[in-house]
Amino acid sequence: MDSIHVIFADGSSVDVCPGTRVVELAASAGAKNLVAAKIDGNPVDLNRPLEKDCTVDWIAPDSAHGLDVLRHSTAHLMAQAVQSLFPDTQVTIGPTIDDGFYYDFKRSEPFSPEELEKIEQRMQELAKANLKVVREELPRAEAIELFRNMGEDYKVEIIEGINEKTVSLYRQGDWVDLCRGPHVPSTGAIKAFKLTGVAGAYWRGNEQNEMLQRIYGTAFHSKDALKEHLRLLEEARKRDHRRLGKELDLFSFHPSAPASPFFHPKGATVYNQLIAYMRRLYVRYGYDEVITPQILDVELWRRSGHYDHYRDSMYFTEVDERQFGVKPMNCPGHTFIYAAKKRSYRDLPLRIADFGRLHRYERSGVTSGLTRVRSFSQDDAHIFCAPEQIEAEIGSLIKMLREVYQTFQFTDMEVKLSTRPKDYIGELAIWDSAEAALGQALTKEGIDYQVNPGDGAFYGPKIDFIVLDALKRGWQLATMQLDFNLPERFDLIYTASSGSEARPVMIHRALLGSIERFMGILIEHCAGAFPLWLAPVQLKILTVTDDHKEYATSVFKQLRDAGWRVELDGRNEKLGYKIREAQLAKIPYAVVIGDKEVAGQTVAPRRRGGENLAPLALGQFIEQLRAEVALEVGAA
Repeated sequence: MDSIHVIFADGSSVDVCPGTRVVELAASAGAKNLVAAKIDGNPVDLNRPLEKDCTVDWIAPDSAHGLDVLRHSTAHLMAQAVQSLFPDTQVTIGPTIDDGFYYDFKRSEPFSPEELEKIEQRMQELAKANLKVVREELPRAEAIELFRNMGEDYKVEIIEGINEKTVSLYRQGDWVDLCRGPHVPSTGAIKAFKLTGVAGAYWRGNEQNEMLQRIYGTAFHSKDALKEHLRLLEEARKRDHRRLGKELDLFSFHPSAPASPFFHPKGATVYNQLIAYMRRLYVRYGYDEVITPQILDVELWRRSGHYDHYRDSMYFTEVDERQFGVKPMNCPGHTFIYAAKKRSYRDLPLRIADFGRLHRYERSGVTSGLTRVRSFSQDDAHIFCAPEQIEAEIGSLIKMLREVYQTFQFTDMEVKLSTRPKDYIGELAIWDSAEAALGQALTKEGIDYQVNPGDGAFYGPKIDFIVLDALKRGWQLATMQLDFNLPERFDLIYTASSGSEARPVMIHRALLGSIERFMGILIEHCAGAFPLWLAPVQLKILTVTDDHKEYATSVFKQLRDAGWRVELDGRNEKLGYKIREAQLAKIPYAVVIGDKEVAGQTVAPRRRGGENLAPLALGQFIEQLRAEVALEVGAA
């Protein structure tokens, strides 16, 4: 071959000699500040030689792919620093994650905060040394022998599980690791990083395996970007729902019920208000609420497909020599309600909602506060409709979803259409039809979406809605799943207008998702400062002295009788101290009662943010509160 034809992303092209390295191509093309490139769509190192005609696209450090390369390379830098300081430590795996990276190490003792500082300092030294990062490819057997001689047992195990004739390694200085790459061309390209924490982690995430030490870190393309990220991390720590849940007396956990929250009175108030809000929407959007059993015969779960596809996440029990499954979801039970009587096309769509308690086994290593629990409830609903009603129902769901997210001030949203997974049930033609129907519904609603290949439920494709919170973190909340398979498995039918029998379509739908998880996300989104309608304590009455207790008690009773969640603080403490306590408790209004209020039979409200309102009659204040709630929750 005399030359290689290269086409760039902008459509321009160039011919180069075989063996030309990507970095040389970049220099000739005037491309600067790169960490890697894509050849025919595949990320590669800048030192990769060109071997055939191809397309080339550049990867800048501030791009999504660029950050991934930087963070992966920084994970290697961290592992090199660890082993240079603690030579007896074995390295295992070190992937990138959403906002950084981690590396798991085999070490007899946990890393201390002081050691973490030493590791970070050593990383700075290695970065300044600007060590070349060089890719090598070895026959699999040679790589096994290399790492066995190095005492890297975990690397040997990884390579033995790779079904390839050759494997790739990366060297920087005298350090080497197994990796697919790509990586930065030298350690000098790594300029802004921070180690963020240490945790225990089981090898390969299996609780039966050895416990390893995991070091977390992050890296960015610039020091300013890193500084902003660290600021957001600190803000996230302040907003951590586990911390605020304790401070605000909302919920707690106990070893007697692992990963299953105990909601205290204030937390239960928020929880029930969330459900009450959804119930008000159900009236307007045409849902009927049902209650279904907690445990059902295991044959139901076999028939639905959950036993084959989901049993590792289920709890089972035995009664009267029959095996039962504790329900992880409501959908199979709802098919019984549909089938309890004959249905006609006039009955459709049938929308049924269920706040039943669900149980799913989550490994202890992945449970986290309210956001990953084993016992929970969902704002769960299923819609049984005719195929021609799918588009209208999805449209109605999206309208409802927008209203819900506006109420909770989730203004930014991403949408993904998840398609058929490898482990699926049903016919391919049915799946193709279902995926097309969801795509058409989204297009009609004017919603841009990404296709998420292979991430659908085992029984049907789904639409996932990811909201961004106040810190711009993405959370998957709502889901809409189109299911042609369960109606088939449970032989659900209705009489069509023609008089013939037809099969309904089943739409699985949740907007908040798990109430527990949504509550945890919401606490962090609003930093525990719930809007007035949702706050567990909406008002706190504060007396200036004991002389004001009688009138304050009268105000308290009137507010309580009007339906407001109110507390009275009549303690003989300084007013400033009481106000400070109310602010720390994030109560929307502190209502001060002093001499002027008693004399004028008024109240002096103070908003949570510190704004003092003009004194006004209690009736006027109540009307003002009602108007504020109406504005917050809209028509719901």
